Amino acid sequence: MALVRIEEAPKWKKILGYVGPGLLVSVAYLDPGNLQTDLQAGADHEFQLLWIVLVGLIFALIIQSRSANLGAVTGKHLSEHCKAGYPTAVNYCLWILAEVAVIAADIPEVMGTAFALNILFHFPIWVGVLLAGLNTLLLLAVQRYGIRKLEVVIVILLLVLGGCFFAEMARARPDMVEIAKGMFIPKLDGNGAAQDAIALLGALVMPHNLYLHSALVISRKIPHSHRGINDACKYFLVESGFALFVAFLINVAVVSVSGSICYNRNVSSPMSTRCEDVTLSSSASLLKDTLGSWSSKVYAVSLLASGQSSAVTGTYAGQYIMQGFLDLKMKPWSRNLLTRCIAIMPSLIISLIGGSSGAGKLIIISSMILAFELPFALIPLLKFTSSSTKMGQHKNSVPVTMISWLLGCCLIVINLYFISTSFIGWFTRGRLSKVGSILTAVVLFPTMMLYMAMVVYLTLRSETPSSSPDTMVSDQIPSETKVDNGERDVEMDEHIVCTEGN
Repeated sequence: MALVRIEEAPKWKKILGYVGPGLLVSVAYLDPGNLQTDLQAGADHEFQLLWIVLVGLIFALIIQSRSANLGAVTGKHLSEHCKAGYPTAVNYCLWILAEVAVIAADIPEVMGTAFALNILFHFPIWVGVLLAGLNTLLLLAVQRYGIRKLEVVIVILLLVLGGCFFAEMARARPDMVEIAKGMFIPKLDGNGAAQDAIALLGALVMPHNLYLHSALVISRKIPHSHRGINDACKYFLVESGFALFVAFLINVAVVSVSGSICYNRNVSSPMSTRCEDVTLSSSASLLKDTLGSWSSKVYAVSLLASGQSSAVTGTYAGQYIMQGFLDLKMKPWSRNLLTRCIAIMPSLIISLIGGSSGAGKLIIISSMILAFELPFALIPLLKFTSSSTKMGQHKNSVPVTMISWLLGCCLIVINLYFISTSFIGWFTRGRLSKVGSILTAVVLFPTMMLYMAMVVYLTLRSETPSSSPDTMVSDQIPSETKVDNGERDVEMDEHIVCTEGN
């Protein structure tokens, strides 16, 4: 796949050349798992938690920009840096954890598509899972015509998703003043508001997205100069900010729709009961009974767009993870097929055994797995982007380093709290038998000890000294190693190493 050439003039063409990676990454913040969390947050607390969505996406912008900078400066994505920077045993652990994260992220995406096909065409859930996998592979086939074509497809799906929920929002007619208050006035009133806020915040930043963003920016042919790299980092930040702002508006629309329905003065008692447990499947009937039969179809279309767009980017992330950690030399179609088959297996098995109820529980479990996995992508990212060996003059400044680590630690603590409270809830509510509780405790305690040891190791591990830094700006590279920006098209898998000095 040829790289996208960045044209210096006119200005608008230069800016347009950098547009794309952030948009692909933003769909992870609109995947069916996030939609379910948004719908439940609105049903439980109306517009009160909208400020959490705003704060969460600001957090996400700061973290995602570190990932984009890593790829833009070094010409290598996060999994490649992990392979080069950690011992073999640690690398295999990180690879397995990253693959598990891709599978966990794929579960709500596949299930969301399956639920949408069930609502629209009454297909069984397991059939929808198979069709979801097939559709994703067909969409990924677009990449053979260039990354820009795939970006256009994803943008179209985003527009469909946003258009559907804004149409639902127009029909629901929420109070815009209350929405504004919810966005800008922090408040955590009501039963379970704090826990729901933590779940909402923890669902936003996903580990596979950090691998993906660092890889997607390499699709641009960035000028090999100090100024060129600085410009690239700046434009990628602006583009990511715009994409996440669009994602924020759509998240606001989703919360507003469920909040306005469940907090309507004329809502019936049975409807109020249904608002206590809003799922991707039950939301269709909830919308149909309150806004009209057409609204459930519009919702299903939005769910289909959400599931397919996020599944494409999830599979894309999976292939980069496999390529970076294992250095597999496979054709793109075979790598996509392998990644897709691995990812949909759990969803297919659960849908065959448990149907729609089992699928709904699987989405909750997948959220817990993603929360558990986050440190193993986030900590290496922050370490690498703060390293002068890796980033040269483009490493994080001291204030950015402090802010990034503070946000990273906050996200990790929030996610650990979310996991621990979920497990405690299972124990205290008697959802597990005595034997099951004992076995879970026996397995859980050593797992958490190993987990904390791994987190501490990744955080405190000193950087391996290197007499030949991975990255230096082009004015430090001998002239014979500099590459003319217009000389040749380089295949995406061969990545231009923007600042490698030998």
